[in-house]
Amino acid sequence: MDVLLALGIAAAGYFIGDGLKNFKNPSAPDVLSSLNDDDDPQLVKEKDVHIYLGMSKEDGRQLLQEYPDIPHVTINQNIYYPKEQLKAWVKKIGN
Repeated sequence: MDVLLALGIAAAGYFIGDGLKNFKNPSAPDVLSSLNDDDDPQLVKEKDVHIYLGMSKEDGRQLLQEYPDIPHVTINQNIYYPKEQLKAWVKKIGN
């Protein structure tokens, strides 16, 4: 019982201290925002397209070679595929 009380006090101290550390900076991220699921990237790396589409690595590579018109963006010489546009493109060619 004493161990649980000590752990509770230690956790409370941590969260209070963390809150005081950012007291003068209200725009600093809090503990709850770090648990937010909105950190899902909206771009798929070229090497991960096959994972996103649920196919083998070779099939993904072949798809990208056969269809160079797949919606994509190039950032710093790296190719990325916007998730929503990629999903819509796959649905369009599937029909």
